Amino acid sequence: MIYAAPQLEPIDQVVLSMIHQQRERLRIFEQAGNRRWHGSLRRSTLARAIQGSNSIEGYHASVDEAIAAVDNEPPVDGVSETWWAIKGYRDALTYIMQAAQDPYFEFSKQFLKSLHFMMIGHEMAKHPGQWRPGSIFIVNMGSGDTVYQAPDVELVNPLVEELVAYLKANADEPSIIRGAMAHLNLTMIHPFKDGNGRMARALQTLVIAQDGMLTPEFCSIEEWLGANTEDYYEVLANVGQGSWNPQNDALPWVRFCLRAHFQQCAKLIRRNEEYGVIYEHIRTICARERLPERMELPVFDVCLGSKMTNTRYRGETEVSEFVASRDLKRLTELGLLEPQGENRGRRYGPGKELIEIRRASRTPHNIADPYEIVRQSMKGRPMMSAEPDPAVQMLPGL
Repeated sequence: MIYAAPQLEPIDQVVLSMIHQQRERLRIFEQAGNRRWHGSLRRSTLARAIQGSNSIEGYHASVDEAIAAVDNEPPVDGVSETWWAIKGYRDALTYIMQAAQDPYFEFSKQFLKSLHFMMIGHEMAKHPGQWRPGSIFIVNMGSGDTVYQAPDVELVNPLVEELVAYLKANADEPSIIRGAMAHLNLTMIHPFKDGNGRMARALQTLVIAQDGMLTPEFCSIEEWLGANTEDYYEVLANVGQGSWNPQNDALPWVRFCLRAHFQQCAKLIRRNEEYGVIYEHIRTICARERLPERMELPVFDVCLGSKMTNTRYRGETEVSEFVASRDLKRLTELGLLEPQGENRGRRYGPGKELIEIRRASRTPHNIADPYEIVRQSMKGRPMMSAEPDPAVQMLPGL
């Protein structure tokens, strides 16, 4: 027996409907072919998901380092344990992006093992691609207390088989709910010696992306989880109660995930709007200085905070090393880029004009709790159905 999806209450159905509206808005953004900068948004969103998920495990990298991994660039500061973790997770998420588009894809135990090997294959002592060889306990490093005891090793294989059967079954559950339950069950089964959290978060992203509404980058809540790690651990602890307890109510966990999806979607919607404003400023600058169109996206990326290198510039513009060096020199002379470092290690950050554009484009964002939004909108009226109140649909972030 694994954790079962809970019965949703009317308020949960309303929040789910609000998230669907957000996802529809993001889908429209994705389909807008005239947004040349949308590829940059996808790349930075993927990088933030990689950064967020790995930060939960103690591997702290900058967004720029994660972007370099997405672009398959060699590490500027040399290979490290964090770099291997980032690279492994990039490989796994890249595979997930392909699997989500494959009409013949099927969940299986071997798929989970293969995905795990992609993530931590650089650490053979952790048995990548294999179930854990024995018992496992989660210990609070601060207090030394055991906070979770995973099910006996003999139960791992049959429990994973049950999870796979659940994922393969045709169900009427929304993909967001199925993704949440996949995440919860894989985390609680804890089938691997290490990497269980990353596996569970990646699996959740895949399950949701399979509905085809959004690409995997925009289905992920990993960025949000990385920024709310303590709350993430707390809700898992409350649902698990210290050991394998699949009879426990999973509704608090599902609500936690719904809240995460709402707030992450709101953040992505705001990001879309801000990026559109920034890109128009970049186009104006390039027209003013009579710069070739190929410079627009690299300058846009730097304005967002990404560090540009000769290698990355060549990858984005498909020009030779000589032309890349000449372009970067021209952008530096104009004060749009600020060089850092020397020779091959040189990187380019934003100049004063780009810094000001980024600052001016930021919009105030205090993303509300969707459950509080619904409660406030329904004050004084009984909630009899799952249809969102018309006022709710007009609130910021929807």
